[in-house]
Amino acid sequence: MKPLNLFALLLFLGGAVWALTRSDRSVREIQATYYSAMSPFLRSGSKMETQARAFLEETRHSKALEIELQETREQLGRLRLIESRFRIIEDENKQLRHALAFKKATHFDVVAASVIRRNPTTWWQTVEIDAGSKRGIGTQLSVLSNEGLVGKIDRIDNGGDRSSVLLLTDEKCQVAARVEGSTEVGILNGQRGGFEGDPMLRLRFLSANASVRPGQRVFTTGRGGIFQPNILLGTIESVEKGALDSEARVRPAVNFANLGAVFVVLSTES
Repeated sequence: MKPLNLFALLLFLGGAVWALTRSDRSVREIQATYYSAMSPFLRSGSKMETQARAFLEETRHSKALEIELQETREQLGRLRLIESRFRIIEDENKQLRHALAFKKATHFDVVAASVIRRNPTTWWQTVEIDAGSKRGIGTQLSVLSNEGLVGKIDRIDNGGDRSSVLLLTDEKCQVAARVEGSTEVGILNGQRGGFEGDPMLRLRFLSANASVRPGQRVFTTGRGGIFQPNILLGTIESVEKGALDSEARVRPAVNFANLGAVFVVLSTES
């Protein structure tokens, strides 16, 4: 045995013998002194144990809350997805109701169709619809929505069940137009290039002193044999007058960013 361990053992035995040879009163005094000395440590240990138990309980509660929060987030995500799908269906139903009302009220012989494809690079130039020569559609026929003029058919697919529509917002789609409440007529077409916001139209070749103002509506004249007369094109936003003629910026009547149901005009009623 190591000397240090032997010394500690002898010291302990000596203390034990000394304590056992004392009187009961002395033993009690020794015990009281010992408990008095140890009491702060015992209370501190009990307090630490209570705090440790509270911490463990709080940790378990936090984990339960974290699991509950994760479940709530997942449920919220599913609800948002359902709400998004519901809004899409609601918008489609709204468009179909408007389309049905338009078809009943129109004086034209029309074929209803839906926009099925749009290319991001030609978003404001062309769209593809699910109707073609099998339904009597040919090129150079005007295309409408319940809001106004959309454009004209510029190509029929070989299968006969699809067509390409040249939109009014394309600069190549030119329409003879008149300004409501005035004698002004001109040529309306889209603008070249992309658009940071909603597309705008140009109404060119108005007279130099054109008596037009923002808020007036613009309609087709019917000249040219493609577009029927009195179809709404848009509303004047601003007018710029020049030395020889004037030009107006026109906001389209049709929401070209969200095209759904359209109508191809086959012929007009006599």
